[in-house]
Amino acid sequence: MSWRRLLCAVVPEPDFVRSTRSSYDAIAVVYAEHFRDAMAARPWDRAVLAAFAELVQAGSPGLVADVGCGTGWTTGHLHGLGLDVFGVDLSPGMLAVARRSHPGLRFEVGSMLALDLDDGVLGGLVASYSTIHVPDEELPGVLAEFARVLAPGGHLLLVFQVGDGALHMTEALGHRIELEFHRRSPDDMAELLAQAGLPVRTRVLREPEEDERTAQAYLVARKPAGENRL
Repeated sequence: MSWRRLLCAVVPEPDFVRSTRSSYDAIAVVYAEHFRDAMAARPWDRAVLAAFAELVQAGSPGLVADVGCGTGWTTGHLHGLGLDVFGVDLSPGMLAVARRSHPGLRFEVGSMLALDLDDGVLGGLVASYSTIHVPDEELPGVLAEFARVLAPGGHLLLVFQVGDGALHMTEALGHRIELEFHRRSPDDMAELLAQAGLPVRTRVLREPEEDERTAQAYLVARKPAGENRL
């Protein structure tokens, strides 16, 4: 067991980690069915993921982590684009669905608060709608963790809902949940990424679709080549 995994085992989990895990465990099966065709209906997501894959392959090719992978549909799409990718998620229930849907890919239980990865081992990292459950006070540490595991020249893709404050939900897809959805400003997120050593290179902002409440942001950041520390 690595020291990071050991640390996670002995340090009490924050409440938001427990509630996020239990909520997604509760809705995993119905979530997978509800969003089964999500990628086909999201041309901007596909376009940004395709660009991200090209950047990784051209810049610092290597292993890519889909952090907060859920049922694995982004992981599977990135694999189809030629990336050596694996998924990490808090929820064993979501990962069980991911493994059934993508039996050839690797999925691991883990937390973005302390990834069980050595320094600088990733050519790329995707956090698509996964930092949205992280409270503001924990976010700088999460972004620093992303910077730690990225290799010099590695790319990060961060996708999130735009806005201010948080939406608290206690029911979804017919199940009881306890989730906070934090909406954030692209400018604020870019500043936090820069402070973590991940300057933003590209921003894409799109207006909400009919089934969405807010605009959506896609930020691509890159760890400077030759950087050996945070």
